[in-house]
Amino acid sequence: MIPLQIVDSFLLPYNVGQALLLGFVLTTLATLPVSRKAMALNTMLFGVIFLLTPQSLVPVHYLFLGIVLVVVGPLVFVVSRR
Repeated sequence: MIPLQIVDSFLLPYNVGQALLLGFVLTTLATLPVSRKAMALNTMLFGVIFLLTPQSLVPVHYLFLGIVLVVVGPLVFVVSRR
């Protein structure tokens, strides 16, 4: 196990938006081989998460990213074949 102090000292300079963005990128890369519909659902989910994250925790540009992801996610879902 990694001591908690090491994890805390690594994550301290980052805000919640950057951690969510890293999670979005990693889960999107994980769903690429599975299907485009799973990637679209992942995109919509993270769009909603970015929209619902309090603005006191993240800068405002993450709100705009959430709006874009909520709009693009259903478009990718509709045009995907598998």
